Amino acid sequence: MKRFFGLSLAVLIGAILLYLSRFWVFDLWSRPGLFGWKELSPNGGLLGRWLRGTELAPFELLVWAVGVFLLLTWLQKAWSRLNL
Repeated sequence: MKRFFGLSLAVLIGAILLYLSRFWVFDLWSRPGLFGWKELSPNGGLLGRWLRGTELAPFELLVWAVGVFLLLTWLQKAWSRLNL
């Protein structure tokens, strides 16, 4: 059961990280946004929208990669400590 929970959590986090990137290709909900939130459009690419107008906008992919690496490192450490 512990392994199933870990794999489910990994898939969920992977889907969220993919949605944040510009590589989201799925169109799973209607145009107004998920649960009526216009900020959660079906196109994904949230990080690009958050960085628009900043000095980091040209480095969106690099910011995403570093953020994913740091988040996954932190989650692995937390999972290791909880999974003694």
